[in-house]
Amino acid sequence: MIADDPTARRRRRWHWRTFDTAAGGLALDLALYAASTVFAAITAVTSTLLPHRAWGTIAAAGYLVATLVVTAQLLLRRRTPTSPLVGLPARWAVTGLAWAGTALLPLLWQSIERAGGRTDRAQEEVLVVEHAGARLLEHGTPYLGPDAIAALPPGDQLMGYTPYQPGMAMFGLPRAFVDTWWTDSRVWFAVGTALALALAVGALRGTPADTDKTGTAHRRNAALLRGVQAATVLPICALTLATGGDDLPVLALCLLALALAATDRPGRAGLAVGLAGALKLFAWPVALVLIVWGLTRRAGARVAAGAIGLPVAALLPAMLVDRDALTENVLRFPLGHGLVTSPAQSPFPGYLIATGLPAGRLIAAALLVAAGVAIAVRLARRPPRTAVATAVICGYGLLAAIALMPTTRFGYLLYPLALLTWAPALHRPTDTPPTAMPGHLSGRATSA
Repeated sequence: MIADDPTARRRRRWHWRTFDTAAGGLALDLALYAASTVFAAITAVTSTLLPHRAWGTIAAAGYLVATLVVTAQLLLRRRTPTSPLVGLPARWAVTGLAWAGTALLPLLWQSIERAGGRTDRAQEEVLVVEHAGARLLEHGTPYLGPDAIAALPPGDQLMGYTPYQPGMAMFGLPRAFVDTWWTDSRVWFAVGTALALALAVGALRGTPADTDKTGTAHRRNAALLRGVQAATVLPICALTLATGGDDLPVLALCLLALALAATDRPGRAGLAVGLAGALKLFAWPVALVLIVWGLTRRAGARVAAGAIGLPVAALLPAMLVDRDALTENVLRFPLGHGLVTSPAQSPFPGYLIATGLPAGRLIAAALLVAAGVAIAVRLARRPPRTAVATAVICGYGLLAAIALMPTTRFGYLLYPLALLTWAPALHRPTDTPPTAMPGHLSGRATSA
C-alpha cells in the first residue's frame, strides 16, 4: 500500500476547496438546496412517520425557493460578478431564510396544529421531554422509577423512560404551566439552538484576526457559513428540529464550545460543553476531548470545571431524590437492560452485528470498546492542540460510535456531519498554544 504523502493530501484539500468555492460558493449552495428539495419531497410522499411527512410537505417548498434564489444568484453572477446580491452577506441571508422555511416554519406549524388537537404532529421525544418537565416540577426528578414504569400499561412503558440527562427536562417545563403552541418543547429547543449558534458565530467573527484585509477573513467567514448550514438547513438537522428537536441544542452547544476553544477561552468552552453534557450523553465525548485540548494549554482544570461540574451538578438532585430511577433511565435503558428495548434500531454495523451474529451484542460491544481505546491512545500520543483538531477527533469519534452502537438512530449522524463541517471555520492564524503540555505528552503532541 502506497503511503499517503503530504503533497497528495494538499492536492485533495485543494480539490475540495475548489469545489467548495466554485462560483463564490454558490455552486455548492445550489447542490445543497436542490438535493434537500428532493429529500424533503421524497420524505413527504414515502415516510411512515406522520410528523416527518408533514415536515417534508412544507420543507420541500422552502428548499425549492432557496434553490431558485441561488439559481438566480448564479445567473446574476455571470453578468455582474461584483454585485452585492451574490456575495457572502447575500448567501448568509439565503441560509437564514432557508432555515426559517425548512425548520422553523414546519416546527411552528406542527406546534400550532398539535395545540389544536392533532396527535400526529410530534415525535415521542417531544412528549417525553414535556412529561419529564412536569415530573421535575412535581417530584423534583424527571425520572420514573422501575416500579412506576412497570405499573404502566405495556404500550405506555416506553414513554415512561427519559433517556436524557436531567437538564433536558428544562425544555419541558413551560408545558407544565400552560398547554399552548409556544410551550411545545420544540419551540424552546429552537430558541436554545438559535442562541447557541448566534453566540458561536459571534465568537468566531468577533476576533481581531477576522478583520484583516488579506482575504483570510473572507475564507474563514465562508467556512463559517458552511458550518452553520450543516447545523441548520441540512435536512437531517432541519427535520430533527421540526419533529423532535432534542439533539439540536446539544449540538449547537458543542459547536459553541469549539468556537470558544478556537478563540482561546477554555473556561467558557468548558461551560458550554458542560451545559450540553447536562442535556445528553452525546456531549460527554466532546467534553473529554476538549479537556485533553485544555491540558495542552495548561487550562485543563478550567475546561473540566464546567465540562464535568455542570453535568454532575445536574445529576446530583435527581440522584438524591431517587437514585434507582436515575440509574434505570440513564444507564439501564440506553444499554438495553430496561423493561422495554429502545426503538433506536437503524441498520448500522453495530445493530446488524448485534442482531445477526451469535453473541452479536458482545461482539458489537467489544468493537465499540476497541474503537474507544483506539481514540484514547490517539489522544494520549497526539493530543489535539487546536480547536480544529479537537473538532475532527470528535467528529470521527462520534461517527465510529454511532456506527458501532447496537442501538442507534440515523438522525444521530447530524453530530459528526456538523462537527466535521464546523472544523474549517475554527482555523486561527496562531494555533500554537503559548505553553506546552507537561510530561511525556508535550514532546509528541502535534496538531491533527
